[in-house]
Amino acid sequence: MPVSLQALSDFFKNIPSVPVQKLESELLNEKGIELYVRREDLLHPEVSGNKCRKLKYNLLAAAEQNFDTLLTFGGAFSNHIAAVAAAGKLFGFKTIGLIRGEEHFPLNPTLQKATENGIELHYLDREAYRRKNAMEFQKKLRKQFGEVYIIPEGGTNALALKGCTEIIAEIQQNFDVLCCSAGTGGTAAGLLCGLNNEKSMLVFSALKGDFLKDEIEILTQLCGGKTYRNWTLQTDYHFGGYAKTKPELFAFMQDFELQFQIPLEPVYTGKMFFGLFDLIRKNHFPAGTKILAVHTGGLQGNAGFKQEF
Repeated sequence: MPVSLQALSDFFKNIPSVPVQKLESELLNEKGIELYVRREDLLHPEVSGNKCRKLKYNLLAAAEQNFDTLLTFGGAFSNHIAAVAAAGKLFGFKTIGLIRGEEHFPLNPTLQKATENGIELHYLDREAYRRKNAMEFQKKLRKQFGEVYIIPEGGTNALALKGCTEIIAEIQQNFDVLCCSAGTGGTAAGLLCGLNNEKSMLVFSALKGDFLKDEIEILTQLCGGKTYRNWTLQTDYHFGGYAKTKPELFAFMQDFELQFQIPLEPVYTGKMFFGLFDLIRKNHFPAGTKILAVHTGGLQGNAGFKQEF
């Protein structure tokens, strides 16, 4: 079916308001902390969480410019690849995914579902993948695949930040600290732009190292060119690096879901809430602090971690 700009516009206009859940526990009561979870994971069954926010203006731009094919990049378990494939099926875009690493069969659950949603997969070795944002490389891609609308890895660009910034305008409850997880840094940068130096923000890196701090600061320049000092990057809860896990992370996630009826995943949100509760336990926040944690979705990835669960 052809891509319908009207259908896209209607979809994003009619997204239901995001529920916010207050968590109650002995630890929170003992420390005098109010903790709320913004359930962005409930935005849509497949185009959910921060991926819905990041794709919104990219999809609208692609339709407005009469592109019928989306091309993007990601790892083998990428939430972004899964969301782009689902959005393509939903709105009539052809989709192409360039996957980091070698092809493996059978496909993991993320890539299997993405192919069921119509994405055409191609694989890049790690050296080629590192060149994915270079102008020359993207010229070659257009020569190979034709006129495609290219969305960066993780969906992170200026249009993605615009979508994530809108989260702040929708927040109605009062809070002192906003928390989110980060991979490419696009969601965190958009939230910072929306906060506009008001309140404070704590960003939990899903990756090893502190290079994301510079990445996020560069990205915030895309929405107004301001410098933001109201945030810190927490790098102590990466569990070994991107998509790396440990048994205590899965144990925490299972306890969390039993206690609060909120599912997590181990790449982003599991690490963020593990870190957040550890910091609360260690009196990082003064009594009386109101914390709002953004659940960015990504639950599709849990199928690939079944053995660990």
